[in-house]
Amino acid sequence: MNIAVRPASAYEDVRTLVGPKSPGANVCWCLSYRLPAKLNKELRGPARGEYVAELCRAEPPPGVLAYEGGEPVGWAAVAPRSVTSFARSRSIPHVDDLPVWSLWCIRVRPGHRGKGVSHALIAGAVAFARDRGAPAIEAYPLDSGGDRVDLTMAYAGIRKNFERAGFIHAADTTSVLAGHPRVLMRMDLRGQRRAGPEARAAGRTS
Repeated sequence: MNIAVRPASAYEDVRTLVGPKSPGANVCWCLSYRLPAKLNKELRGPARGEYVAELCRAEPPPGVLAYEGGEPVGWAAVAPRSVTSFARSRSIPHVDDLPVWSLWCIRVRPGHRGKGVSHALIAGAVAFARDRGAPAIEAYPLDSGGDRVDLTMAYAGIRKNFERAGFIHAADTTSVLAGHPRVLMRMDLRGQRRAGPEARAAGRTS
């Protein structure tokens, strides 16, 4: 199976993955960690979607999307840590002063799980950050110890999936999600070769 991972510039595809069924619904839109708490609370209903549409038109866009046969099947949020709430987090530490990027949300559409989409999203997010000059990328997944994780709370990812992708454990955190501790996983991107224009455009992985 071939999964293409591309920058999340297509608003309608982002909406398919993280938007509500009803335009007026107050769902997260994957903005909770991206916005200051006050602004996140003030943006209601359609205003949340409009904000995401602006992000999709910006550079860099707000993350990456996975496609299978042209259909959007997965989403990963990735951005410089400095523009997220993780920059001010008291529960997730700063390892050093590098201007790292954060990968904090992975979502796979029902019916497409178990096909390797999440692994493709992690790889695609790493390439996305690396190609934009990130010296390192961090994630804050659950350390579930092999226990089953409620899918509704698994958006942060699972430690073993990041280890498989080449991330290493950089620090413990005091953050807990769905009853499981979160750990800070990191990949150093310095010295890694940046992809060429064709690879960046396609973002293909399997």
